[in-house]
Amino acid sequence: MESGHPLLRDVFPELVDEPAALPTAEGEPELSAGASELLLFAQCDCGDDFCRSLRTAPHSPGRPFGPGHRCLPLPATSGTVVLDVVDDRIVYVELIDRPPLRDARLRDTAETGQGGAAH
Repeated sequence: MESGHPLLRDVFPELVDEPAALPTAEGEPELSAGASELLLFAQCDCGDDFCRSLRTAPHSPGRPFGPGHRCLPLPATSGTVVLDVVDDRIVYVELIDRPPLRDARLRDTAETGQGGAAH
């Protein structure tokens, strides 16, 4: 694992099933295979209340992904899910019009009584 970046499945476990299963349903099993190992680099900070997107690889916001980039829209259970893929690696998970994500690390802290108040 790259230093300092948690696994997406450890932070948002409820999100992992779709990025893992849906690419296979769309004929892209190689993307599904790596979905459980996605790292969370950052959440989108665009400020739009409908956006829950996540950066899963190093990339400067506002810059194009460059050569080898493609978008894979997925048939999501709710809202819109689009994977941004560069050279067959998921680098961004676009989540639009979906319920807010809950950080499992905050729930774990609240359940064990460690740290401050949970939000």
